[in-house]
Formats: sequence, C-alpha cells, structure tokens
Amino acid sequence: MHCGRVMPEHLSPGPCGSCLRRPPPQSVTHSLYLYRDGPVRNAILDWKLQGSDAGVLWLLDRATPRLNNIFDPQSLLLPVPMPLSRMRHAGRHHAADLCRAISNRTGAAFDWQLLRRTGEQQRQSSLNGRARWKNLCKAFSVDSDHLPAIQQGDGIQVWVVDDIMTTGATMHYACRTLRRAGITAGAFSLTRLAGRD
Repeated sequence: MHCGRVMPEHLSPGPCGSCLRRPPPQSVTHSLYLYRDGPVRNAILDWKLQGSDAGVLWLLDRATPRLNNIFDPQSLLLPVPMPLSRMRHAGRHHAADLCRAISNRTGAAFDWQLLRRTGEQQRQSSLNGRARWKNLCKAFSVDSDHLPAIQQGDGIQVWVVDDIMTTGATMHYACRTLRRAGITAGAFSLTRLAGRD
C-alpha cells in the first residue's frame, strides 16, 4: 500500500511517512495535481463555486495519458457520497461528475449507489484536521443490494474518487467501509493539498 504522489514529478512516488507508520485501508492512492494557487486551484474553485467545469475538464484532458495508466474498462469508480440534503442544495454531485468525466476518457465503469453516506455530518471544509477525522468516523455504509455486482476476482479494480484530498480522512473511512464489506479499493483524487505526509 502506498500513496502514489504522481504528477507533479518533483514528488517522490512510494509510501509517505504516515502510510509507513500506519498503513491505510486503501490499496493505493493517486492524485493528479497539487491543490495550490494557480490554474489548478482556480479550476477547482470555478467548478465548485461558480458551476463552471471547463477548467476541470481541461485538467483531465491534459492528464488523459496518466488516467489511462491508472484506470481501464475493468475499473469501477465510486464517487465519495454527499449527504442527500447537501446534494439537493448544491444541485450537483462533484465526485460523481468527476467519475463520469474519467469514465468518458478511460472506459471505466462507475456506480454512485454502492457506497452511501450515513446521516448528516458537518462540512469538512469547516473543520480542522483532527475534527475532520472524527466527523467522518461513521459517515459511510455499503448498499448490500449492489455487492453481488462486484466480483473482484474477475479483475475488477474498485476506486473511491473525490475532487480534493486534504487530510485523507474521507478516503480513509470510505475505503475502510468497503474493506469491511470485503472490497479492496484504491483512492483517487483530482487534487491533493500540498505538505501532507
């Protein structure tokens, strides 16, 4: 298990310090870009705050060769689920939209019903690092009606997909929930916060 800090090139691949000390529940972690000032941050903010996905689609187009190295038609993408009330308020599900865009470029399948949100939690963006981990401890569940469709012995690689990885709490608990249901999953984010071990 390792954190694949893949693009940009100056970050070394392989296990980070935290992963060496306490292996995460995901089998592997990939992030395409660092979330920092500049075009990447601007594209994410335009997408999440203004509803414009042009910048994010450009980032995905630019990274299509890398995406095709990570995903293939045997991949199954699971968006990090949003609380239903928040999704209704926002009018869109960013992680699901990201899965759809990746699917269009790689042929990977996606399923937004297998991994579910349980209850209502505070927005992660309003919390500090320790509170983020506590906030999501019991936030996810697996819909057992969808489990028979996953036959990992047939070569299917399951991925949990999110737009931004900050502390890693969301991916940790989502992948832990899947692992407890017998599903080994990788974690993929479009961007990740710099400076995290």
